[in-house]
Amino acid sequence: MSSSTTHTADTYGTADDTAIRDVFRAAAHAWAAGDGAAFAASYAPAATVVLPGTRLAGRAQIEAAMTAAFTGTLHGTRRVHEVRDVRAVTADVALVHTASATLAPGQDESAPEQRELVTWVLARHAGAWLIEAYHSSPALL
Repeated sequence: MSSSTTHTADTYGTADDTAIRDVFRAAAHAWAAGDGAAFAASYAPAATVVLPGTRLAGRAQIEAAMTAAFTGTLHGTRRVHEVRDVRAVTADVALVHTASATLAPGQDESAPEQRELVTWVLARHAGAWLIEAYHSSPALL
């Protein structure tokens, strides 16, 4: 698959970097809206999500879990991501590290116990970047 941006061993061009970061913006927007289907649309069909004690396999399972969470414990919350690193593994696969947190309604800053370090694998599917894998770990900062 060709790309209109320059690809080196470790970085992407501006267009790919922006498109990758847009995935996080779209997922955060869907989270804030409490929209499980829109949230899951950022994930590849066979994506996996690993959280402490939980593994979700596939977009359908991610959508179902998040739809339930958005009407329950995550109702009214929002998700924030600070992209720390975007590394090109191949022209169509990226490894991304974020500092992320789930904020309660009205909360502007995350408390230390809310902070997570997250590893993401994204892949290009028919020209669009989608999340293939997500693994979250509490941040001990």
